[in-house]
Amino acid sequence: MPKSGSKYYWWCQIGGWAFLVLILIYAALTTSVEQRVTEQHIYNALIVAVSGLISTHIFREVIRRRGWIQLPVDKALPKFLVGILLTCVAGSLLRMVFGSVIGVGASLKTATFTGRLVPMMAEYGLMIFPWTLIYYVYHYIDKYSKQQLDTLKLEALVKELELKTIKAHINPHFIFNALNSIRALIDENPVRARTAVTELSNILRSSMQAEKLETVTFEKELNIVKDYLALEHIRFEDRLQVEYEIDEDTLDQPVPPMMLQTLVENAIKHGISRQVDGGKVKIISDFKENYHELVILNTGVLNGNRNKDGFGLASTQNRLQILFGQKANFNIREVNGNTVEARVLIPVDLTK
Repeated sequence: MPKSGSKYYWWCQIGGWAFLVLILIYAALTTSVEQRVTEQHIYNALIVAVSGLISTHIFREVIRRRGWIQLPVDKALPKFLVGILLTCVAGSLLRMVFGSVIGVGASLKTATFTGRLVPMMAEYGLMIFPWTLIYYVYHYIDKYSKQQLDTLKLEALVKELELKTIKAHINPHFIFNALNSIRALIDENPVRARTAVTELSNILRSSMQAEKLETVTFEKELNIVKDYLALEHIRFEDRLQVEYEIDEDTLDQPVPPMMLQTLVENAIKHGISRQVDGGKVKIISDFKENYHELVILNTGVLNGNRNKDGFGLASTQNRLQILFGQKANFNIREVNGNTVEARVLIPVDLTK
C-alpha cells in the first residue's frame, strides 16, 4: 500500500478504536450505580481497544500478504469468516493477557476461562465484523476504481491509435515508396507486382482495424510484419537481410496490434536506411520463464533521441502495462557497438 494509504489506515485504525474507548467509558458512566467513571472502567476500555487494534492489524497483514482482496467474493468470503473468528479469539486472549498484567477485568487466571472467552469473542465479533466489512468494501471499491481507470486509459490510448495509425505506423513515405517500387515491378516482374499489391493491402487493412482490437495473436501480427518487410526488401534489395527465429508455440500468444510492426519499422527507419551497406533485421520470439519474449535486432546505433521518436516507441510500454499489467516490460538498447536491440516481455497466462 502506498505511504498515503498507510497513513490513512492508521488514522482510521487509531481513531476508530479511540472512539470505542469513549463509547465504553460513556456506557460505564450511564450504567454504573455510582454514576461515575472509575480507573477500572478506563483501564478496561483501554485494554479492549488496544487488544482490538493489535488483533485487527494482524488480521489486516494476513489479508494483504495472502491477497484476499484480489479474490472473487465467493472465494474470499470463507477465508474472511475464518479470519474474523480467529481475530476474535486473538483479541479475547490479548484482553485476558493485558488483564492479567494490569489486574483489571478477566485474566488468564480466571477459573471460568472458557466461560469468559466465548462471551468476549462474541463482543469482539460485534466490533470486528463491521471493521472487516468496511475494510473489504473500501479496498473493493478502490480496486474497481483502478480497473475503471485502466479501462479509460486503454480507451483513450485506442483513440490515440485510431488517429495516428496511418500517420505513425504506415506513414506516407512508406506508402509512396511501396507504390513506386510496385510501379517499377509492373513491367519487369508482373507476378511479384501483384503479390506486392496484396502485401500492401494487408498492411493497410490491419492498420485500419488496429483501433478496434485490444490484442491479436502473434501469428497474425507476424504475418503483417512479413508483408511489410517483403515490401521494404523491394526497395532495399540486397541491402536488407531478414532473419526469423520463431518458437511456433508462441504464435497463439496475444500481443498489442501493430506493436511489432512499429518496432520493425523503427528498425528500418533508424537502422538499415542509415547504413551505406544496409544491414540485417532479426526477429526472435520465444518463451523465457513465465514470459513471452519478443526481440527485434537491427544493424545500427542507438542515437540519443530515438527513445523519444514518435508515439510508437513512447506508447509501447504504456500499452503493454495497461493490457498485461506491471510485469510487462519494454526496453531498447545498443549491443555490441553496431546492433540495436528492442526487447518486449509479456507475462504468459499460465491458467489457460
